[in-house]
Amino acid sequence: MAKKVVTFGEIMLRLAPEGYYRFVQAESYGATYGGGEANVSVSLANYGFDSYFVTKLPKHEIGQAGVNSLRKFGVNTSYISRGGDRVGIYFLEKGASQRPSKVIYDRAGSSIATATAADFNWEEIFDGAEWFHFTGITPALGDNVAEICLEACKAAKEAGVKISCDLNYRNKLWSKEKAGQVMGELCKYVDVCIANEEDASDVFGIKASNTDITAGELNREGYKDVAKQLADRFGFEKVAITLRESISANDNNWSAMLYDGTDYYFSKRYKMHIVDRVGGGDSFGGGLIAATLNGYDSQAIIEFAVAASCLKHSIEGDFNMVSMDEVLKLAGGDASGRVQR
Repeated sequence: MAKKVVTFGEIMLRLAPEGYYRFVQAESYGATYGGGEANVSVSLANYGFDSYFVTKLPKHEIGQAGVNSLRKFGVNTSYISRGGDRVGIYFLEKGASQRPSKVIYDRAGSSIATATAADFNWEEIFDGAEWFHFTGITPALGDNVAEICLEACKAAKEAGVKISCDLNYRNKLWSKEKAGQVMGELCKYVDVCIANEEDASDVFGIKASNTDITAGELNREGYKDVAKQLADRFGFEKVAITLRESISANDNNWSAMLYDGTDYYFSKRYKMHIVDRVGGGDSFGGGLIAATLNGYDSQAIIEFAVAASCLKHSIEGDFNMVSMDEVLKLAGGDASGRVQR
């Protein structure tokens, strides 16, 4: 029987101009759906897990379209609470060359942001579950949602469910001080922490030495130190840190590190030409959870997660529409991109 995994967060309507058009040029917008934990849920469903996404969406057709976008990939939506007035929206302008991508949020007052504890029966939701995943975006939506996250973490722990969290700091949603305070409380329940170069610094003031993100330079030894500091502070079983070297908006080097409390494991590094980088971190999280639940060793876990995420950067939209076999093939060394006939 497939293992049950639960994720909790906000799914938003994504509106993006065609191709590389700027917002001020756009005369039409493509409509798709996405959001941190929803993206992870889709990845896990694609890998054959019994994947549940929990949120709150309006009863109207735009809310239903969001539900349908998940169902299409086999995500179980039976725990989605229905009510409230609106679906959160984000506008995406794709960057190119030295021009960065831009995101504008229109999500205030969305159904999940106005949710209450009564909307979710966590005991029922975690029945038979093996894993729970959320990100730092969800508690940033409001004190009420942070409280629901805390209830979910407590219920997951009570049910013996492993918990992962991607720190995912968003400065458009809350301050570093508030993030540190709220995430510090939630992280007491977390078993596996996922972060990037900036998250650990922004949320917890933990910095890598001799690293300049904007210059695209990374110091591996510094990240070992960051991972160990995070694990020591919160008792995490594992800390995964994604290492993105930005050459331009289109070209990045991509790798990651996993610390399992004893040793440090670095993945191979991929040179990526990017089609769409939104959801890149979520595809990494989905890969990390899948590989861990499948019982891979630490090196294989980080190779699988990075390969999954590398492939996502070649796919339009938030969701990582790849299979287990495709990820394993890339993780195993076939990065040629040659036509498969």
